Amino acid sequence: MSDDHTHVQEFFTARAADWDSRFPDDGPAYAAAVAELDLRRGNRVLDAGCGTGRALAPLRAAVGASGVVIGADLTPAMLHAARRAGRDREGWLLLTDVARLPLRSRSLDAVFAAGLIAHLPDPGENLRELARVVRPDGVLALFHPVGRAALAARQGRRLTPDDLRAEPSLRPLLAASGWRMTSYVDEDARFLALAVRQS
Repeated sequence: MSDDHTHVQEFFTARAADWDSRFPDDGPAYAAAVAELDLRRGNRVLDAGCGTGRALAPLRAAVGASGVVIGADLTPAMLHAARRAGRDREGWLLLTDVARLPLRSRSLDAVFAAGLIAHLPDPGENLRELARVVRPDGVLALFHPVGRAALAARQGRRLTPDDLRAEPSLRPLLAASGWRMTSYVDEDARFLALAVRQS
């Protein structure tokens, strides 16, 4: 396991047990972001870096009983917290690195990724891997329940122009990784970038 992966695991392992209680009001923001994916009954969707699985219930509601919902995360403690909260009833929980997904190419209709991009060791390559598993014209949602400025303030850091999630940085990064950005919202209450898989 790389040092980047070890750092990510250590960070989230230390926070897994009380993650949901630290952010108790995020549920509606997750549901609203999932709605933007415009999923259909029977769709197949991945929650990449699912953490404690807060997106799994709205994803399941969107795709229905005939759909497939997969939550993938690198940190066992986060998946344990998801199971403890009963979220494994909403989809399959998969302990895996989103940089090397054990999924067939073009097998999914959409990927939802909350708070993931800042933790990717090689964002361009990792976004290419997400593109690999999504069919052409499938959708990617990069989400965070607060905007970039609010998150920086929460973390006690300054927002810099080279921030990966800044639109001038993110748009070309997505384009080079097989995605075309279709919308970008960065408000205090949420960050949501949507992209379509290029054929």
